[in-house]
Amino acid sequence: QVQLVESGGGLVQAGGSLRLSCAASGRFFSNYAMGWFRRAPGKEREFVAAISRSGGSTSYADFVKGRFAISRDNAKNTVYLQMNSLKPEDTAVYYCAADPTLYPNRVSTTTAGYAYWGQGTQVTVSS
Repeated sequence: QVQLVESGGGLVQAGGSLRLSCAASGRFFSNYAMGWFRRAPGKEREFVAAISRSGGSTSYADFVKGRFAISRDNAKNTVYLQMNSLKPEDTAVYYCAADPTLYPNRVSTTTAGYAYWGQGTQVTVSS
């Protein structure tokens, strides 16, 4: 129903910054809460950040609090993840996902509610 395409990944030194983008195709982007997840080699996919349909509510994993910020521009059908003070352990494939929630202010920190997923973008942080 909706296609998600991530971009903005790349190679950066520890302490540097990257800004990831997720562009969504579809007519009703504002009806979806959006989340970012990541998967490192040998690890399970884990929650990073989420934002409500309106953008008024956000949630972050403990390991990124104070370093990452999620935002969205509903007019552009795009969600962003600003990543600062990057660490080597942040190296992973980052995925955006869409949650067709009924609730405008809802955010979810688990994968259960996210029905649509992008293909991912690689982030590599060198030490």
